[in-house]
Amino acid sequence: MSDPVASLRIAIEAHPPCDLRELASRDMFLTELDRLPHPLDERFGPVHVTASGVVVGPRGTILIKHRRLHRWMQPGGHIEPGETPEVAAVRECTEETGLPVEHPGDGPILIHLDVHEASKGHTHLDVRYLIVAPDEDPDPPEGESQEIRWFSWDEALAIADESLQGGLRVARSLIGTPEGSDLPRRTD
Repeated sequence: MSDPVASLRIAIEAHPPCDLRELASRDMFLTELDRLPHPLDERFGPVHVTASGVVVGPRGTILIKHRRLHRWMQPGGHIEPGETPEVAAVRECTEETGLPVEHPGDGPILIHLDVHEASKGHTHLDVRYLIVAPDEDPDPPEGESQEIRWFSWDEALAIADESLQGGLRVARSLIGTPEGSDLPRRTD
């Protein structure tokens, strides 16, 4: 079994930052991966890796209005013990959207990194993946934010939290057209 922290480090080192914010985030990620004894586990300290997804589909992208922060963001959250970031991203996106989402057919695609303060003294090292959803309305379960919907790319860029702007631009460029007709699809 491979070491998920070592695998994450390799992916982050190979990831080209899309802007200066992401460049600073990548540098902080690499520093913290060296410093933290258990970077994937929130139980070991206030600085830890989280996983999220830029959910794409034929209608654009799905955003959720964060219940505490009151900002439009991508679905995501903490990594559970024994999970890899890739698995956590799909689980979190499924839980928060109520949709059967998945990585593209050719496997997980790391598209964005962001380091941000989640609350006073609590820092998330957020690794973001491209996640594909079916052309269905989100149906989040009780307990998850009910303010969730599909946005066109232009709408999403206009309303999304600034920490997500770079990730949205990268996702949009990867899928080809604004309508998403060139979305990567599973072939299995």
